[in-house]
Amino acid sequence: MALNYIWIAFFVIAACVAAVKLIFFGDVEVFPNIMNATMDSAKTGFEISIGLTGVLSLWMGIMKIGEQGGMVQALARWLAPLFHKLFPEIPKGHPVVGNIFMNLSANMLGLDNAATPLGLKAMEGLQELNPRKDTASNSMIMFLVMNTAGLTIVPVSILAYRATMGAAQPTDVFVPILLATLISMVVGVAVTGAIQRISLWNVPVMLTLGLFSLIVAGMAWASAALSREDMGIFSANLANVILLGIIIVFIIAGVRKKINVYDAFIEGAKGGFQTAIGIIPYLIAILVAIGVFRASGAMDWLLSGIGWVVEACGGNADITGALPTALMKPLSGSGARGMMLECMQTYGPDSFAGRLSCIFQGSTDTTFYILAVYFGSVGIRNTRYALPCGLIADLASIIAAIIVCTIFFG
Repeated sequence: MALNYIWIAFFVIAACVAAVKLIFFGDVEVFPNIMNATMDSAKTGFEISIGLTGVLSLWMGIMKIGEQGGMVQALARWLAPLFHKLFPEIPKGHPVVGNIFMNLSANMLGLDNAATPLGLKAMEGLQELNPRKDTASNSMIMFLVMNTAGLTIVPVSILAYRATMGAAQPTDVFVPILLATLISMVVGVAVTGAIQRISLWNVPVMLTLGLFSLIVAGMAWASAALSREDMGIFSANLANVILLGIIIVFIIAGVRKKINVYDAFIEGAKGGFQTAIGIIPYLIAILVAIGVFRASGAMDWLLSGIGWVVEACGGNADITGALPTALMKPLSGSGARGMMLECMQTYGPDSFAGRLSCIFQGSTDTTFYILAVYFGSVGIRNTRYALPCGLIADLASIIAAIIVCTIFFG
């Protein structure tokens, strides 16, 4: 329901802003720009969905091998203590736990292309357990919030962009991103857990949080010990070696179980194609709304207003230059990436704004996109409190990014 009101608000606000610009400022291009944006966004939504088809088919085929080979079930058994606390609705040892873990792992490694199909596979499993097929279950919402929090421990693409833009030390944002994204995850899970009346003060959850803290500390030590070239090589190879290792292990498990791995892959890949087609209308709907909002100039006005408030309150004016990335990230991953690159080009990759934009980009995820695609793939219409919780995690990420960037680079 919340997504419905947000969707309507995008169009209403865009229409009002466009009318003001036309009547009072004589901007005769604003309405043609809006209509062009609707067409372009609809085309983009279709192209993204079609582009996902191959990746979805690949990973859903691999996951089907993992299911029939017993690897997904094994992951579910190993993670049962932790996931039973976070997802009490899921029966212990259910295979969907393994799917959730695979998705979160891909996100942590910065492997977006793998994370989306794995996440859609997890949503299918959660939908099977959902008694109300058109309404998001508590488990679905917790899973979506953990995705929108965007926990990333290997931000390969951001480090690569900084190197391309000529940063003196591309990896200097590595630790700040880890800290900001960890805070975003903790806040998102805590808020969602409070709404669902889940007690997070227990041994499995605390041990996991401690483990992540150790990982952050270890990666911080590694980033300090390696040169920027070595760090880029290390990050890229770590993520891709793990990914290839998962594929090989799943295939070996299937062979040991004496299943026909080729037929299993084909069966899963067919589901990937169907899923890609099914999300087209949902993806087009959200991208068109975002495109209209941007084309009307409403986004520019919003940023100007926030920048004025920041400066009036005595805040760092340099924050304003990075804010477009922060505000765009929940709406569009590619849009936020463009904002980040534009910020680094305008202010310099080693400026406060340039670094902050990179931390914004790496410490949260595309909330509206994730909700549209994941819920759309299983036909969920009533998202309940998923969007507010996801946006709270985004807000925590933005605040944490500003604080961390000020500590490291202010």
